[in-house]
Amino acid sequence: MPEKNYSYRSDFSLRGLLDWVMSLIDRYVLKEWLIGFTLTLGVIVGILILQNMYDSLPDLLDTNASIQQIIFYYSLALPTYLPAILPIALLVSLLFTLGTLHRNNEIIAMRASGASLLRVSRSLWAAGLVLSLLLLYLTASVIPRAVEQSRTFLDNLEFAADEVDHDAREVGLLYNLGFDNRKDGRLWFMNRFSERAWLGLGVNVHSRDASGQELSRISASEAYFDNTRGHWVFVDGRELLLDPHTGDPLRSLTFKEKKFEDFDEDPSLMLALHKEPNELSLNELRRIIDTVTPEENPSVRAYLVRYYSLLAAPFSCLVVVGIAVPFAVAGVRTNPMIGVSKAMGFFAIFYVLISVASIMGERQLIPAILAAWIPNLVMLAMSLRLFARAR
Repeated sequence: MPEKNYSYRSDFSLRGLLDWVMSLIDRYVLKEWLIGFTLTLGVIVGILILQNMYDSLPDLLDTNASIQQIIFYYSLALPTYLPAILPIALLVSLLFTLGTLHRNNEIIAMRASGASLLRVSRSLWAAGLVLSLLLLYLTASVIPRAVEQSRTFLDNLEFAADEVDHDAREVGLLYNLGFDNRKDGRLWFMNRFSERAWLGLGVNVHSRDASGQELSRISASEAYFDNTRGHWVFVDGRELLLDPHTGDPLRSLTFKEKKFEDFDEDPSLMLALHKEPNELSLNELRRIIDTVTPEENPSVRAYLVRYYSLLAAPFSCLVVVGIAVPFAVAGVRTNPMIGVSKAMGFFAIFYVLISVASIMGERQLIPAILAAWIPNLVMLAMSLRLFARAR
């Protein structure tokens, strides 16, 4: 029996596998898009940095920050722009790339050769999915640190500049800081709180039972949080014990300094509740909603909507692909700019939906998680319908 000669075809090589996964059309369309996306992203990042410099550079110069510190601050802040600029850069680059291919009749040639619209655009759908997953990773890990570090860096520069003319206890003061810890039955009021020294001035804490009846009241000239032991220390104060039935004073105890080991409220959480939701990182938002429920504090609902919105935002890249492709590859007799204009209009509607859904979520008209996902789902459904019609 003659010996058979087995040879391995190139189809089983890595290049053959790549050729099978990504055809010539896919590689060509993806290459053209990547060029446009890189240029668009660079332009948008540059514009946003210039806008941010217009707003924040005077503040940095007022703190006598050096050139190295200014560059370091903007390098910290750069990742925080990505959730806003990636979908816009994707949309602009898709419209530019597909519009150019359409104007040169290349898409018509591809479709005339038997390639469907999905076949022509599948590499762009894959790119949208990759960008969504990348943005989700950045939103969950890199961007929260960038938000917190850039804010802390700028605050420290401002505090250091203020300390030249003021005492450290009077720097970075936040007035009328309050915190309602219903879980442990404590209501906090501070006349002033120094974010620089992490020191409360004019502190009053009311302890209550489950029914809301006040049990004790602590008044102190100062209070600080002991990070090492995880509790508050009060200075120059008085503890007033009350009758739980009548509310009448039972005993008043004065002290020079007293530790309350049960008082473990984190001051950073207190401060976070006095910031706007869009100023906080994903981690800070998670801490708020894990500690304070919307039933306890209705204002927490805005933080809950913002938290889910940050998690849903990365998948807007898929919505962008669904919007851009059908309009950018409109029929031969249609002016490509008409399709571009319609795509931009749909993108504007998308952002209007986000604003409306967020307001409805904050006002408890719809669940917070639906407020975050409804715009994505509605626009994705519309884009799929447009995509099917364009086929």
